[in-house]
Amino acid sequence: MKLVDSHSHLFLEEFKEDLPQVMARARAVGVTHIFMPNIDSTTIEPMLRVCRAYKGYCYPMIGLHPTSVNADYVQELEVMARELGSSKEYVAIGEIGMDLYWDKTFLKEQEMALNRQIEWALEYDLPVVIHCREAFDYIYNVLKPYQDTTLRGIFHSFTGTLEEACRIMEFPDFVIGINGVVTFKKSTLPEVLKEIPLERIVLETDSPYLTPAPNRGKRNESAYLKDTLLKVAQVYDCSPEYVAQLTSDAVFKVFRVLE
Repeated sequence: MKLVDSHSHLFLEEFKEDLPQVMARARAVGVTHIFMPNIDSTTIEPMLRVCRAYKGYCYPMIGLHPTSVNADYVQELEVMARELGSSKEYVAIGEIGMDLYWDKTFLKEQEMALNRQIEWALEYDLPVVIHCREAFDYIYNVLKPYQDTTLRGIFHSFTGTLEEACRIMEFPDFVIGINGVVTFKKSTLPEVLKEIPLERIVLETDSPYLTPAPNRGKRNESAYLKDTLLKVAQVYDCSPEYVAQLTSDAVFKVFRVLE
């Protein structure tokens, strides 16, 4: 069985002491590819260091996370633009989007940063990986003008309603990222997923966050993707192997990375 972790931050400090063991455990459960989204200018170097150490297994993205958008966001975007223009390593623009959960101070700046980075995705023919928290309508309105373009991507860590999922489905080249949240007792995701074609789903961990049951409370890692896989297979009433194949194929299609 082959599994793909479409979203994992294994380059963060949380993995500094035992990264080789984390990678070994991921391989042991069948994880064949790990895609790593950037956060801001401070994470580029550690992300690239990990991706180069595990070349062909870990793949880097470049982008400015919405919670890192502040008064200096233009300078941060300039750093991202230079990286994007100087390296062929990056497989996506991400993670980008809007996050209004903690603070709405930089709402307009988040919108402008998102638009700018979507333009990069079109210019370089790369997918986008969208972070959305308490901001679905804002992001949908930013994306809507691009509906008839070649824009493709992942709506990462989806926890929304069926109506929101259906609105994402309006974009034919977008898929929905599902992680450990689907295993939480109070999650409404299982009911939403029953109305979404399995072909439009990809799996992710968002390590070190959102650890799936039965390991909630622990640091998340790519090996725990199997727990999310088993839950999704239960929701769709099909074998884990079938879910692993379809979700992995969907990731490869988005990122255009060969198996």
